[in-house]
Amino acid sequence: MISCNVIPILVVAFVTSQAVQCATVSSNDHFVQSQYHDHKEMTSLLKSLADDYPDLARVYSIGKSVEDRDLWVIQISDNVTQRELLEPKFKYVANMHGNEAVGRELLINLAKYLLENYKTDNRIKHLVDNTDIHMMPSMNPDGFAKAKEHDCNGLVGRRNAQGIDLNRDFPDQFSHDNKKTFAPETEAVMKWIHRQPNFVLSANLHGGALVANYPYDSGPEKDEDDSKNHGETDTYSGSPDDGLFKSLALTYSNHHPLMKTGHGCKDYFFKGGIVNGAAWYDVKGGMQDYNYLHTNCYEITLELSCCKYPGRRHLPTFWKRNKESLLAFMEKVQTGIWGTVQDIEGKPIQGAVVTLYKSTHPVFTSDEGEFWRLATPGKHFITVYIPNTLIGTSIEVQVKDHFPVKVMAKVDFDKEKIELKTV
Repeated sequence: MISCNVIPILVVAFVTSQAVQCATVSSNDHFVQSQYHDHKEMTSLLKSLADDYPDLARVYSIGKSVEDRDLWVIQISDNVTQRELLEPKFKYVANMHGNEAVGRELLINLAKYLLENYKTDNRIKHLVDNTDIHMMPSMNPDGFAKAKEHDCNGLVGRRNAQGIDLNRDFPDQFSHDNKKTFAPETEAVMKWIHRQPNFVLSANLHGGALVANYPYDSGPEKDEDDSKNHGETDTYSGSPDDGLFKSLALTYSNHHPLMKTGHGCKDYFFKGGIVNGAAWYDVKGGMQDYNYLHTNCYEITLELSCCKYPGRRHLPTFWKRNKESLLAFMEKVQTGIWGTVQDIEGKPIQGAVVTLYKSTHPVFTSDEGEFWRLATPGKHFITVYIPNTLIGTSIEVQVKDHFPVKVMAKVDFDKEKIELKTV
């Protein structure tokens, strides 16, 4: 048996169709363990991180699972107990399918990594100082409690304790099912992501393939979920921000040594390591589409392991492969166009609409008048207007790749005009 913890050279093994690259863990990754944490252990670990780093981390629950387990989130930022104006919110959510376990441990390790390296790594310090980071290691702790290690393709633990697939439980734009009730885990997440200010960028972490999946997950031509037909050609369902979503997905894939090849798992090939969700297989009620359509958040879905629940000895390897991708994707929240909308007395205006030319998808200002509009590098025309009025204006801005363009809008309701400028 090959041990990924003790052999200091590159070795390749094949386990359940997953190429496992074994390598030593670098000195600043000393905390990475070949261990899965059950709910009690995860709870204790997250709370101990918050205790050890009280100025940088706090742990909170957004609700309870069916079997009364807390849905824990660890929040990390430089002033974690205070909201900072124009600091964007970012989130990772893992383990919404309880038997897809790698993401759960990746987020635990990521929390440790950010906190332990904050004072010694300028890149990490800049990210934490300028981002409000939220990570949920397990959206489906009940399913995880039932799932079995080494079960690569099974379904035990996938659903919640009510038998509901949480990634088919959100309202869907193309569904005729106007359901009014949701699983408690789904309802808790929906309430969480609607809090002010909205999240700006997000990814949910899955297993069973190796690809970065972007919206839309569903399309108008399908009446039923065809997720059993993995790998069959389906119909592309692009969003108004299709180019942006491709860029975000490529950010993750291009930093992953296997995903970027498109050949990470023997059963699939994905050009560039990315895929439009509906073009892969149609999913009604998915979480990534809900984020995009109902909040200001741009979310993609990350499939991170060919085996859904691989043996624990491979966890250091998964961390090594995904660490740079996780960080690079997070850094994308620090791009695009940011701004505030206020009246002439400096009072924030909530609910102002912000759009870009050639995209019909709006974002809305927060209760503090803030907005964050992700965009690909290049020239963009940005429009700000007040709903139900004739008040609006546009300017051209140049978006860079590594930092945001900041703008300010002043609204004069008496004169029915907006002054919009870069700052």
